[in-house]
Amino acid sequence: MKFFKVMVLVCFSTTLFAEKVNVTSTSMTAEDLKKEIHFIGNAKAVQGKSWIHGDEIIVYFDENNETKKYEAIGKVTFEIDQEKSFYEGSADKVTYFPVEAKYVLTGKAIVDDTVNKRHVAGDEIVLDTITGNANVKGSKKKPVKFIFDTKGKKK
Repeated sequence: MKFFKVMVLVCFSTTLFAEKVNVTSTSMTAEDLKKEIHFIGNAKAVQGKSWIHGDEIIVYFDENNETKKYEAIGKVTFEIDQEKSFYEGSADKVTYFPVEAKYVLTGKAIVDDTVNKRHVAGDEIVLDTITGNANVKGSKKKPVKFIFDTKGKKK
């Protein structure tokens, strides 16, 4: 019975924007005591026009059974489509905090801001989709990389 309750909870979980999240995968395991659901194999979570895809997606719930975070692992790709912004990218692992609308990308992290035509890459990227702010960390062997367009005056 607990398993059924958890499944109903996942099917109707919502985030800050009150849109339903649809998660698909090859298999699923619910861990009631840990308040986690593991979607394993070709896992994809879709909310509105935004999506995240990885080898595995883990959904974590808090003590009130509200969605605390999503974690996508293994060859992760994503698109974040919002009213005034559109991001796409990839990483080894992406953690999404829905209440804060914040993404933490680790391992070969790449984000393309297609609206502002910017590209950033590093070992870790923290992207706040509300403010558009990003914090990027690199290393000596692999420094942060930022590419953007400039418009010069034509003579």
